[in-house]
Amino acid sequence: MTGGIIEPIVGRYAHVEIEGEINRIYFEENGSGIPLVCLHTAGSDARQWRHLLVDEEFTRTYRIIAFDMPWHGKSNPPDSQYGSEYRLTTASYTATIRAFCSALGLDRPVLMGCSIGGRIVLNLAIEHARDFRALIGLEAADFQQPWYDTAWLNRPDVHGGEVCAALVSGLIAPDGPEAARNETLWGYKQGGPGIFKGDLYFYRVDGDLRGRTSGIDVNQCPLYLLTGEYDFSCTPEDTLRTAAGIPGARATVMDRLGHFPMSENPDQFRRYIAPVLQDILDKQRL
Repeated sequence: MTGGIIEPIVGRYAHVEIEGEINRIYFEENGSGIPLVCLHTAGSDARQWRHLLVDEEFTRTYRIIAFDMPWHGKSNPPDSQYGSEYRLTTASYTATIRAFCSALGLDRPVLMGCSIGGRIVLNLAIEHARDFRALIGLEAADFQQPWYDTAWLNRPDVHGGEVCAALVSGLIAPDGPEAARNETLWGYKQGGPGIFKGDLYFYRVDGDLRGRTSGIDVNQCPLYLLTGEYDFSCTPEDTLRTAAGIPGARATVMDRLGHFPMSENPDQFRRYIAPVLQDILDKQRL
């Protein structure tokens, strides 16, 4: 009998007090060194980061951590909120991230988020820059005009998982590995009822940062923005416009990638995130 391959990722639960209530938050981690906390996209979960979590080079110098937001993946809703409508707000999202980092005792982690995670990265750069060593926003901009009707995402005559996956399917670049593209959509097919819609409340209504990002000081905390060329939700133009208003912010358009770079084509994403992580390391050694 031959042994199977066991990945080095470790998954655990942390009991985290968020806005006065204990949440049982599931997270996975691997590596040692500078803490790097990763935020998943709307309606999905931390499995999107599984390729980064097993990268042998990155995990030699980074403790990579990815957690499921409450209501997502293996993190259940708070006990008091079953039966209520889920709506993510700027305040609750910010509080959740800061509470999670505090519960794990992380010392000024690097934070990387994608899509809604990229938007909240900008809000953290505005309000809490000193809490982080660096901030990385993937598919991030201060605002995007909604191109979808969220009413279809949670109704009794439509399969929520299938319609959520269908909505985002066109945001994946066309020439990525088929298995990775399918896996990215599988995460959307498994989301809880109304969760993607609730996340998009933050993205399209509550999280409008227009007029606020000019106050970001990258001398307090370096800011990196990276967007895939095929992303028509947060377009490269959206990201470049946002970066142009933040002196010192570094913006990159990623070839052959769409809205989910870390999961839809991990090898291609690695070509872009590797120099960013190395730059952060180099700044720590100065």
